[in-house]
Amino acid sequence: MLDLNVSNLEFECGTDEAGRGCLAGPVTAAAVILPLDFSNHILNDSKQLSHSKRTILRPIIETQAVSYGVTHIFPEKIDNINILNASILAMHQAISKLAKVEFISVDGNRFKTYKEIPHQTVIKGDGKYQNIAAASILAKTYRDAYMEKIHEEFPMYNWKQNKGYPTKEHREAIRKYGTTKYHRLSFRLLAE
Repeated sequence: MLDLNVSNLEFECGTDEAGRGCLAGPVTAAAVILPLDFSNHILNDSKQLSHSKRTILRPIIETQAVSYGVTHIFPEKIDNINILNASILAMHQAISKLAKVEFISVDGNRFKTYKEIPHQTVIKGDGKYQNIAAASILAKTYRDAYMEKIHEEFPMYNWKQNKGYPTKEHREAIRKYGTTKYHRLSFRLLAE
């Protein structure tokens, strides 16, 4: 069982992103404040869970969270400000959707202060704290749903399966068909 949060404060949000290493689609971040009595034995880092478990957890998180926010940052902006800054921007925008925040726990080791709210970065935090794990689930499920939607427009890239990650199949499709409006053109190794 993961610890609830870093600070033990009532309005601590956990934040995480999904899609940072992708060639196509947005980087998506979520921020979640869980009640202090929240407990769920399945909840873990989204990468450690099956699609079906993430699907079960999403509505549990959404209905039981004190508040949550989810944001996509799209390829044009990623190309303009780079993927690290886009990831942090997505987290900031997700946090901005929360009613009240006393402390921010961030998955990873890079973050920029948001509105002078104290924060702590936690490497592999999505496997240590429930609020960060919950954010990882929402970021992943919202992003996956978006990739499945745009798959219908460009099925030759098989985004419903690879979610925009640089699989061999995805890179070969880029070589064959070129890039789309959903690809991150700043990723120079797109088709290599």
